[in-house]
Amino acid sequence: MIPVAVLVYVPDVETGLQWYQQAFPEAVPTHLPDFDFMVLDVNGFSLEIVQSDDKVSEGKKGTVLYWSVSDLSVALSRFEALGASLYRGLMEIESGLSMCQLEDPFGNLIGLRGTTT
Repeated sequence: MIPVAVLVYVPDVETGLQWYQQAFPEAVPTHLPDFDFMVLDVNGFSLEIVQSDDKVSEGKKGTVLYWSVSDLSVALSRFEALGASLYRGLMEIESGLSMCQLEDPFGNLIGLRGTTT
């Protein structure tokens, strides 16, 4: 099996899309006309910003997707400048890498993993 998508639940899809497009500038917005739905394609992986509801709300619920970054300090600073806040870490892990978790403005967690300078 290969991971293909992650759904990020937000209270306002348009605001969420705008924020995630800034947070992931390499993402290519793709409109799916059959569903009137916008997907952010990050190197073949779908980052899907969707409306939270009674069944799945926004926020920290236990699963965190980690993104590989070349320089963790630079990535952390960039996310914080966009309004994310450090939630957990920085923690040293294997092979000279470190990791952390950030909280986006909607209460969701984003994991980052990479080297620190």
